[in-house]
Amino acid sequence: MNEAWVDRWNDRYRTEEFAYGEQPNNYLKEHLEKLNPGKILFPAEGEGRNAVFAAKRGWEVSAFDISLEGKNKALQLAENNQVSIDYQVGELETLNYKPEQFDALALIYAHFPAAIKSSYHKILSAYLHKGGIVIFEAFSKNHLGYLAKNKNVGGPKEIDMLFSMEEIKSDFADFEIIILEEKEIELSEGLFHNGQGSVIRFVGQKK
Repeated sequence: MNEAWVDRWNDRYRTEEFAYGEQPNNYLKEHLEKLNPGKILFPAEGEGRNAVFAAKRGWEVSAFDISLEGKNKALQLAENNQVSIDYQVGELETLNYKPEQFDALALIYAHFPAAIKSSYHKILSAYLHKGGIVIFEAFSKNHLGYLAKNKNVGGPKEIDMLFSMEEIKSDFADFEIIILEEKEIELSEGLFHNGQGSVIRFVGQKK
């Protein structure tokens, strides 16, 4: 990823206020509460709101992002909530995760650059053991229409960074689909996710 991409996210996370709030994403919260705690990985975790929630629920949490500013905010949030998380900074290929290391994978608005998003999904899937669960929520390709009406809802402006159900089926082909849907939802997450948007939601279990 180029320096401009890294700088963009460091700038977003550098402020005192949390860009997407301090509370967990509702979809993650709903589905994580159904699982017995184990080892979970949060890619593109930003300021740590979801990772800290999982840690408070008893999960052993690993997270990564390209933003050092995001990590700093996440570790402060963890300290404020009296939990610990393992948070690494860097691109996925440079990190030391192992095959079948995790019980769960949480991809919450993890919009990677278009050229690498599918390959990242496949690499991340390998880190889940058989029977492991993925929880996914991110903006759909139809979200651009919502963004055009309300920039405050946030999300990428490039259609190739957005998702379709067909892409999810292809990227997670070795998963049993528990839930896969495109849905209009109302977002209220911090400064940058506010208003109606279109998302893909996916819960799957690795075969």
